[in-house]
Amino acid sequence: MTYKYTLELLTGIAIVGFCALFLYTSATMSGAEFAGSDNVGSGLIAQLSGTPVENFQPLIPQWVPPSGEIEACLFALQAAVGGILVGGVFGFWFGQARGSKAKWKRQGPAPEQEA
Repeated sequence: MTYKYTLELLTGIAIVGFCALFLYTSATMSGAEFAGSDNVGSGLIAQLSGTPVENFQPLIPQWVPPSGEIEACLFALQAAVGGILVGGVFGFWFGQARGSKAKWKRQGPAPEQEA
């Protein structure tokens, strides 16, 4: 027996499960803060190697934006350009699929040959 809304049902179950897991962990771990994976990883490497975090230098020097607002603006610009590119690729694919279907409908079935 197949259901018409199987994917929607599974998505709803996944969302409810994620919310329940989030609420459970936030209720049991009071006072916990999220530290980014970069900070946690750097701290663990510093602890294992015995070298303070301040002494680590990146292999490629990185430009640091002058303020947090500029950093957020650049991140939003990057997300917008990525969204446009992904949307363009999907639009091209769907357009190609529609074009081939329309071409197939215009041609119609092959004419029968009389002998």
